[in-house]
Amino acid sequence: MDVAVVGAGWAGLAAAVEATRAGARVTLFEMAPAAGGRARDVISHGLVLDNGAHICIGAYAETLRLLRVVGVDLENAFLRRPLTLVDADGAGLRMRGGAPLPAFVLAVLGRHGWPWRDRIALLRVASAWRRDGFRCPPDRTVADLVASLPAAVRRDFIEPLCVAALNTPAVEASGAVFLRVLRDALGSSAGAADLLLPRRGLGEIFPAPALAWLEQAGATIRLAHRVARLERRGDGWSVDAAGVDRVDRVIVAASAIEAARLIAPHDAAWAEQTLRLRYEPIVTVYARSAGCALPEPLLALPNDDERPAQFVFDHGRLAGDAGLLGFVVSGAAAWVERGALATEQATLAQAAVALRRHLRGPLEAVRTVIEKRATFACTPGLQRPPMALAAGLFVCGDYIDGPYPATLEGAVRSGVAAAAAALR
Repeated sequence: MDVAVVGAGWAGLAAAVEATRAGARVTLFEMAPAAGGRARDVISHGLVLDNGAHICIGAYAETLRLLRVVGVDLENAFLRRPLTLVDADGAGLRMRGGAPLPAFVLAVLGRHGWPWRDRIALLRVASAWRRDGFRCPPDRTVADLVASLPAAVRRDFIEPLCVAALNTPAVEASGAVFLRVLRDALGSSAGAADLLLPRRGLGEIFPAPALAWLEQAGATIRLAHRVARLERRGDGWSVDAAGVDRVDRVIVAASAIEAARLIAPHDAAWAEQTLRLRYEPIVTVYARSAGCALPEPLLALPNDDERPAQFVFDHGRLAGDAGLLGFVVSGAAAWVERGALATEQATLAQAAVALRRHLRGPLEAVRTVIEKRATFACTPGLQRPPMALAAGLFVCGDYIDGPYPATLEGAVRSGVAAAAAALR
């Protein structure tokens, strides 16, 4: 079977690898000069940076499986640690290894800074979620789910966890999807809630090994090649202007906007539904302070209308680039409106106060990266476009209908599912 995969982000790479493993002859197209999509490398000042901070958790089973398939050494690719959500002063939640649910209970009970009544309140609510199978009515927001919790618990734990997982503020985020992520992290096997922090650039972790694996397996790869249109050809498809006269199946793994352009002539309703998706931006501010070393490779930051960032990564502890810090502003629509310079300056001012005990010199900006369409807005009752369309035409991506929010795992799962459906 001949399969064309249009788009070489993480979903497209997953689809191409899975289809190749199943024996298909795969041709992979990517309009950019490099693979990776919205989880890729950015070169700046001689540094290999990520276009945004991405992490995995131990529950990301498909992502980890596929990384092993293409030959990635997970121990070298990631720093694996039990879930730790603490600030620069060490206050926060620290889970131990082992079964995630007991570890979570112990971490909440041992959480300093909250009175006992706040800790018990969180455990009661979490117990109710577990009793209900981590499910809730589709119209509930995360804010609805946690309205009974004390303000400190919402501020210090729920809101940063929600924006990290869904890139959507708790007042707008889907409670059902949030609970699904918690179910996989807390209701699964040992290590499911572990954080896997990248030790290397995202391009080196999956896109580069996947391309190498595909080439070795005989797939055809065409980078810097935009597919002009798709056309029916008998009981198959032609990929116009790409030298591919006919394929049996097409898997479109492009961005939502590009996918809508290609699919509109064949399914206008699908394209209209896809174009109605709203998006949330993410801003990453990279800065350097000589001699700086944070107490944890990932710290939570107090944030509000004047303090943009929710998290900071210490790339010295992760990749050996001493003094390089990456500040993450999720759900960043309001800050994108203020502009890159204003966001950068506010983040540096925020860091100068929050990290004052750990900075050894001036904090200087290196680069600010804005992904305006980083993820779809994961809101209650959102109807995401389906995977299967006309005969032999499929779509995959983190925005396609599925149980996960717009994460690496969501993208990979979608690509794997599309390949299976296409070959079936």
